[in-house]
Amino acid sequence: MSQYKLVESKEEECACSKGHRKLVLPGVLLVLVITAFAVGLLFGQNLLYSDAAKALKAKQVTVFKLTNKDSGAAVKLVNFNLYWDVWQKVQEKYIGKPVSDDKLFYGSIEGLLASLGDPYSVFLKPDNAKRFSQDLAGSFSGIGAELGMKKDIIVIIAPLPESPAEKAGIKAGDKILEVDGAETTGWSLDEAVNKIRGVKGTAVKLKIWRDGADKPLEITIIRDTIVIKSLTWKIINGEGKDDANGKIAYMKIAHFNEDTSELFEKAVAEIVVKAPKALIVDLRNDPGGFLDTAVRLTSEWVAKGPIVREVFSNGREEVYTSNGKHRLTQMKTIVLVNEGSASASEIMAGALQDYGKAILVGQKTFGKGSVQDYEQLPDGSGLKITVAEWLTPNGRRINKNGVMPDKVVEISDEAAKDATKDLVMEEALKMVK
Repeated sequence: MSQYKLVESKEEECACSKGHRKLVLPGVLLVLVITAFAVGLLFGQNLLYSDAAKALKAKQVTVFKLTNKDSGAAVKLVNFNLYWDVWQKVQEKYIGKPVSDDKLFYGSIEGLLASLGDPYSVFLKPDNAKRFSQDLAGSFSGIGAELGMKKDIIVIIAPLPESPAEKAGIKAGDKILEVDGAETTGWSLDEAVNKIRGVKGTAVKLKIWRDGADKPLEITIIRDTIVIKSLTWKIINGEGKDDANGKIAYMKIAHFNEDTSELFEKAVAEIVVKAPKALIVDLRNDPGGFLDTAVRLTSEWVAKGPIVREVFSNGREEVYTSNGKHRLTQMKTIVLVNEGSASASEIMAGALQDYGKAILVGQKTFGKGSVQDYEQLPDGSGLKITVAEWLTPNGRRINKNGVMPDKVVEISDEAAKDATKDLVMEEALKMVK
């Protein structure tokens, strides 16, 4: 993965450099991020750790012998250089600090991250970090859906466009009850990912609960290679048909990936030339992506001022301000959202709503307002950790609250089954007229 530097001040634009890049992803892609912690198995209720803990806390040794509590047998020698590196980063960065040493120690790296109670803070082994980078670049294998967690339940945030999951009938908001016959009760987000992902061409059976259904649904999905183009656009007329001479521009942002800024730049340049009377931006089922990408895109509508405010565990606030060319400041804009719109999508939607630059239409968004710092570690592994929560320019807290549209469009179960109708899009077209 390319390495990036964080924005350090409100005057400085996001720039490529060695270090980190902030993510505002709502969860983890089903097809890739599997957090496996082999080392974590060495620490637990069945192992003695007192002598090791004393040595580790004093940082006097980096290699020592772990002993099984029951048998007394030596388990193995463990090098804790990487362990201490991760330990220190958590203590320095995690929004919920301070975290007790005992809580971090149990379970080693697995316990270190899992003990935070945050499904979005994960340690990625080198192979998984590589897959994670590939996903953000827009190409990976799996079923093509994004997971989140609500009230300890594994939930589909959104199936990716044209993915096996979408084609099989998976919808945003579906709750996963079983994976290949195994109940998901008590699973972490990463356990669910580990069970659902797999090799291209293989099948996975999900039992899901869908609001409004009479009983759980069983859906079998064949895994495949997923290639995502994060942004597409076209000119449509008032009836929603393709029309080169139309008056309405329609832009679909599927993800805030590494390729999104470039695609957006090209799209806006062409849209400005065509001078439509309105622009419809579709953020439905967009699960998020990079923070700097969200700021960059939103800045086209906002000439100056904050796009998003980040609040850290120590109370420090960092403000990301508008940057770019601001070519859409006078463009009438309607933004489509739903419960699958999360993270970076909510940054854009919330900011445009606060500044009165767009009318939001659809359903309330997912409500994922925390920010992850992603860093590739020396051995090729990765650390994705929640470092802050974000607020809209007017100070609205989005985490767990979501963004409420200006115009809520209720969709009945019957209407949802009719693939030929898009009630939210229809409402947007009425507003343009």
